[in-house]
Order: sequence, then C-alpha cells, then structure tokens
Amino acid sequence: MSFFEQQEDARRQTRRLIWLFVLAVIAIVLAVNVAMTLLWAWLHGTAQGMQHVTYPPAFFLTNTLVTLMLIVGGTMIELFNLRDGGDAVARMAGGRLVATDTRDALERRLLNVVEEMALASGIACPKAYVLDRESSINAFAAGYNANEAVIAVTQGTLQRLSRDELQGVVAHEFSHILNGDMRLNVRLIGVLFGIQMVAGFGQQMMRIGARTSVIAAPRRRDNNGVPVQLFIMAAGAALFAIGYIGIVFGRLIKSAVSRQREFLADASAVQFTRNPDGIGQALRKIGGLVREGGEASRIMHGNAEHLSHLFLSAVRPGLLDGWFATHPSLSERLRRIYGRHVAMMEAPVIETPVDPMPVAEALPDLPYAALAPRDVTVRDAQQEAAAEIVAAAHQGKREQPIVEIRRHPLIERAVHEPYTAILLVLALFAEADGMLREPQQAVLQRQVPKQFDSVMEMIVAIRSLSPVTRFPLLDLAIPTLRRLPVNAHMRMLDDVAQLVASDQRVSLQEMAMQLVLMRRLDGHASRAVPVRFHDLHELRSECLILLSLVAHATASRQRVAAEEALLRATTAIPGVAFTAAELVPRHALGQKEIKRVLERSNQLAPLTKPILVKAMLAVAGTESPLALPLADLLRALCAALDVPMPNAVAAVYAEAGWQAL
Repeated sequence: MSFFEQQEDARRQTRRLIWLFVLAVIAIVLAVNVAMTLLWAWLHGTAQGMQHVTYPPAFFLTNTLVTLMLIVGGTMIELFNLRDGGDAVARMAGGRLVATDTRDALERRLLNVVEEMALASGIACPKAYVLDRESSINAFAAGYNANEAVIAVTQGTLQRLSRDELQGVVAHEFSHILNGDMRLNVRLIGVLFGIQMVAGFGQQMMRIGARTSVIAAPRRRDNNGVPVQLFIMAAGAALFAIGYIGIVFGRLIKSAVSRQREFLADASAVQFTRNPDGIGQALRKIGGLVREGGEASRIMHGNAEHLSHLFLSAVRPGLLDGWFATHPSLSERLRRIYGRHVAMMEAPVIETPVDPMPVAEALPDLPYAALAPRDVTVRDAQQEAAAEIVAAAHQGKREQPIVEIRRHPLIERAVHEPYTAILLVLALFAEADGMLREPQQAVLQRQVPKQFDSVMEMIVAIRSLSPVTRFPLLDLAIPTLRRLPVNAHMRMLDDVAQLVASDQRVSLQEMAMQLVLMRRLDGHASRAVPVRFHDLHELRSECLILLSLVAHATASRQRVAAEEALLRATTAIPGVAFTAAELVPRHALGQKEIKRVLERSNQLAPLTKPILVKAMLAVAGTESPLALPLADLLRALCAALDVPMPNAVAAVYAEAGWQAL
C-alpha cells in the first residue's frame, strides 16, 4: 500500500475500533445488569423464588448509567490526559526527554539517527525519549500527527544495538508515524482505560466491603439474613470479573489492530534503510533476550500492559499468546524479513564507537514577489553551483550535507541549543535571498541587538554550506525550537514575519520556510486535523490558488508562461479543468491567503491528497531533477498537508546526499 492508502486504512481501522468499542460497551452493560439482577435476587429473594423479587425504581437504568459513566467517562478522562499526544504517552511509560544538546554519546547517536531518518523522509523530526529503567530492547512511536510525534527507546536499545540495528528500529517506528498508526494507538489507550474502569470500580467496592466488615458489626444483615458487607463485596467481585473480561476483549481489539501493522513496519524499515540486517538483527537480539528470560526480556513499568500495542515487540513475552498476542511471533517476522528461518542472537551490552561529535506588530499581507532580473542571475549562479556540488558528491569529492553540518561547530551548536536555534532561523531568513539588505540588517539590530554579531557569523557559516542544506537545516532545528515555551515560538514567528516584510517582497524560499515554521510550531500544530472534504471539487478554489503558486514559481525557473504551467494540472485532476484565464495573479498570493488555503486543504481525506500533490508536480513540469527552489516549495507544501515528499522532490535531496547514513 502507498502512504495515502495506509492513512485511509488507519481511518477505517479507527471506525472499526469505534464499533468494537460500542459492542464491548453493550456487552459489559448487559453483563452488569445480569450480575446485579442475580445479586439483588440473592439479597432480597423470597422462598417463592426470583420471580417474586421487587426491583427498585430505575434499577436497570441506574446500572446502565453508572456503567456507561465509568466506561465513557474513563475514556474521556484518559484522552484528556493524553491531550499532549506523544509526550504524554512517553511520560506514561516512564520516558525521559533527550535534550537536543545532550553530551551523552549513546543519546547523541540516537538523536543523529532520528534526525537522519526525518530528513530522508521529509517529515518533522520527532522528539526522542529514553526509558532509563528498561534493560530490554524495545521502542515505540506515539502522537496524534507527525508534527508532535515522539520516538521512545529503552536503555537496553541504546546499549545492546549497533548503529545499523538502532537505525532499523528507528525506521520501524518511522513507519508507524508515516502510516497513521500513532493516532489510532493513542485512542486505543483511552478506550482500554475506560473499559478497565469497570474492573477498578469493582476492586474499590471489594475493598470497601472488606473494610466495612471489619469496622461494622457482622450482625448487620438485611431482612433475609444476608450481610450487607458481603453483598458489596460480591457486587465488587462481579464488576471486577466483568471488567477484566472487557480487558480480554480489549486485548483482542489491540491484536486485531496492531499485528498486521507490525509486518508492514518491518518491511518499511527494510525499505527505508535498504538493510534487512538492521531491523532483522534487532529482532534476533530481542529473541535472544526472551530465550534467556529475566528483566531484560520484558518491559517492567507498571503501564507496560496498558501500552503494549505501541511497542516494537511484546512487552511480556509468552503472556496471552495466540489470538490475544499484540504482536506476531518473532520467528514469523524474521521469516518475512529474510525469507527463511534464522536463529536468535545473544544481546550483550556492547562497547561500540559512536558518532564523532564536534566539540508583534501587525504586518501587511505581502504577495509572493517575482525575482528581479539581477536576482535571477544570482539564483541561476547558485543553481549551477549546487549542480556542481551534486556532481562532486557523486564523484566522492564532497561530504554528505549532514556530515558537513555536523563538522561545522557554529551550525552544529545552533541546531541543538534552543535559544541559539532562534538565531539560526533568523540567519536562514536573512540569507534566503543570497544577500542581506539594509532593511533586514536594521530589523535584526532591533530584534537581537546583543546577538547581532552572532547572527552575522551564522550567515557567513550558512553561505559556506551547499545551497541544498538550507531547508533540511531548518528541519533539523525544529525539535530544538520545540523545547522553548510557546510564547517564545510566537515571538520568533513574529520576528521572522517582520524580517521577511522588511524589504517589501517575499521570495520563494522565504515563503516556503515560513510555511514549514508555521505548520511545525504554530499553537495548533499538535492538534489532530479532522477530515471534512473527500473530493477536490469541494476545494476547487483552494486548489487553484495552490496550483497558481506553483505555476508562478515554475515560470520563474523554467522560463515558461505561468498560464501554460497551470494547464498541466488539468490532466492530473480528473473532472476538474482549469483555464489559463483562471490563473490567480501573483499579487493575490499573500502569505495569509496561502496559509488559509493550506489549512483547509489539510482537511482532505487521505486518498484525495495524493491527487492534489500529483497536480502540483504536474505543474512543476517534467524537468529532472527539479530545480532546488521548486523542490523546496513542494516540500513545504507537503509539510503543510502532513504528507511525505513525493519521489521527484525527495530525489533532489537524495542526489545531494540527504539520505539515512
């Protein structure tokens, strides 16, 4: 399946989960009413039998409402507690956020691998967490969408896996991010907690009954001689049993949802890394630890079972296998990876060399401006230089860009230190045109007077890097910027807007980088996006605006008429035709308008988004590889739509070396 088909499948699985949840609730409500009926008859029954038992008014309604309150209320409370998405889930599992400027060698290696995988896939770089107290090999990804995803690994994963094996594990978790599994899995946590509330309530009733039987006189009985305390304990035991029957069915739900997705994630990990031994040997080592038993074979945290469907492998191997297993067997997963039976491996703590480390004022809605003739010359020269760099990279004459960045101390520090990252962002925008104009200098001196010289140093450093590094460099800084308070994000976005507006024009690169920053750091970035549109006909005007933006950008790069470029989209969108006269003029393509259009377009159904992406690629033309500014713009639009880069865009960065190492 493609990414978009997986997204649609995840939505179908969500609907299936809702129906299974409804059926489980109905079954639990019926079971509670039957149990309470029998207990009431036992407590108040007569010699003539149960048919003569009188039930209080609203007896069954009360049972039903209390049960629904426990289940639905518990689910809503847990989902509210998980409103922070991936961060909340990681903390629930005992995770510790890895600081982007960590000096721990193993944590540094983890961050490097996560960054490389994010850059290669074109999605927001997830936060990394470590489960410090877990010596087993395991990991999970969690979150409502890619913008706020986290990847958590156990301490054993860091200590027992080589870099290639760690990369395979991270690639497996990236598959869950890309395929839309995370949102479903987080909702499943809330559903199972709600079902478990019935068992928890029953447990509390048993405790109350036991405590009452000790404190109160045992001679307290009802009219038929049954102790009230015994009734409370019996009712609690019944609810406890019913609740745990619900948990068993909940495990069946988890099994149905997650098992096939583990096979898909394993295959995706091999595809991402082009190395079956990465994820394969990690699974073999997990099998070796399971064979040995002990703490290193399982997740010890109290919430392990509650979160079992999230993890790379079973949290308690051997517990409720078969239909109730949340993961396929390791032997079957390995057989699918290698195509044959392979033996498990020992997983000792290894001493492995790790990666080397070098020590708001309201603004006018400016339209996207065409490049002036003198700027076109500068940009063309930059493109020629970029082409030479790519050719040199193929000949082994230049380092891969990620290595180039990591060996530049000033840039490496800026990427991983929060407040220095703000200066890096300002430097990227100030340098976006290939020149720093006087109005921009004045804005920088006003915004960061004490750090102005540092920004200027960063501009010089950025210019020493390949042009293709600009956009990925911004993505690298995103996790670091997320460590800042929300008000710091808002102030930085305002500063960027003022910097962009200072010269009364918005270049293509400035617009693209702004789109990414807003989608990644805006106050609503972590919220789940609802699906409201299933056909591009419903968003024809929005599609026209986006395609017109790409058409104007294409015209400035390929020296073709923007109207001609727009007409290329007609063949890509079935049943939606555009005419040359409909081309939206450049002055109407303001940043605020583009943001509004993208917010609505992001509410398209997963299987409809690829049609829009295909149309934008058609407008960009068949030039191969795409010009870097066009690739940057399409990458930004895909980021705003929460979809991965298409192959034609990814190829631009892959040819320059932006791929997993």
